[in-house]
Amino acid sequence: MPRDADEKAIKDAFRTLAMKYHPDRNKSPDAEARFKEIAEAYAVLSDRGKRAQYDAGGFAGVGDFDAQDLFSGIDFEDLFGGGLGAGLDAGLFERFFGGRRRGPRQGESIRVAITVPLATIASGGEETIRLAHPVACAACHGSGAKAGTAPRKCPACHGSGRQVRSESRDGVHVEHATTCPVCGGRGSVIDEPCPDCHGSGVAERSESLVVRIPKGTEEGMTLRIAGHGLPASAPGGAAGDLLVTVYSAPDERFARDGADLWREEAIALTDAVLGATRTVPTLQGTASVRIAPGTATDAVLRLRGKGLPRFGEGRHGDLLIRLRVLIPARLSAAQRELFERLRATGC
Repeated sequence: MPRDADEKAIKDAFRTLAMKYHPDRNKSPDAEARFKEIAEAYAVLSDRGKRAQYDAGGFAGVGDFDAQDLFSGIDFEDLFGGGLGAGLDAGLFERFFGGRRRGPRQGESIRVAITVPLATIASGGEETIRLAHPVACAACHGSGAKAGTAPRKCPACHGSGRQVRSESRDGVHVEHATTCPVCGGRGSVIDEPCPDCHGSGVAERSESLVVRIPKGTEEGMTLRIAGHGLPASAPGGAAGDLLVTVYSAPDERFARDGADLWREEAIALTDAVLGATRTVPTLQGTASVRIAPGTATDAVLRLRGKGLPRFGEGRHGDLLIRLRVLIPARLSAAQRELFERLRATGC
């Protein structure tokens, strides 16, 4: 890209490359590393101040930064039109770039898989999923302590959650670290447990979530819903994310191949020899196709633009129709006579 590239050119280049290398879409081993490089470059070049620093001294001139500094001003919904932006949020970049997160570690993510009809893939839509998973107890806010009280630092491990025993063997200093038996590794002791969660800090919750399926969602694409994963391991930490992997539901009319759709159409031998016109289903309704005289079995007809939308591109795949010529297994006397007369002509 030229050094004087304008904002639109930079945005278009980032959108294309981010969609190509996003780790929720691209499963190659180097996808995450490439994505990091692309995102970091865009975050710098799209900010006038950082770009000036970069022009003056390269990345070294930009100085030290973390994920929040780098991506807080980027509107991913605007960049991706509500499509891939569902998976490109500040939390994702913080996870990738190791932002200077302080406080308890974020909870683990939950992964689920759903199947959606091709019609939803074609136009976009919403799917409701139901799941039960642990969340921070509402009564104690995840602390495990009764309302009005608080956990205290474990006196046995001084809040570290482990105990270390040292000894010397033949002049070698050896340390043995074990989980603190007093606090069970939490680093704190609860004198008055929360009656709702019995001191665990966790409660089970069932919920229904509406997941927005972007138009043209690719097979196996993962959508990220922030804050609906497992609770953090310590009070005050953010919950993890819900990762929803989307697959296409089987369709008796079509088989999916990326943005293209395939259909098998059986035709009579006479139609293959003489030619015919056939009406076939499409995602939009029906279409008329012409079968040329002399068509052989396994011939493929292509209806351009009648497939699924290509995610984030504004274009559509094709509908491909594989023709299968039906050879009659049994003939009536009249039909046999006609075929015999045809053979006699040398056909």
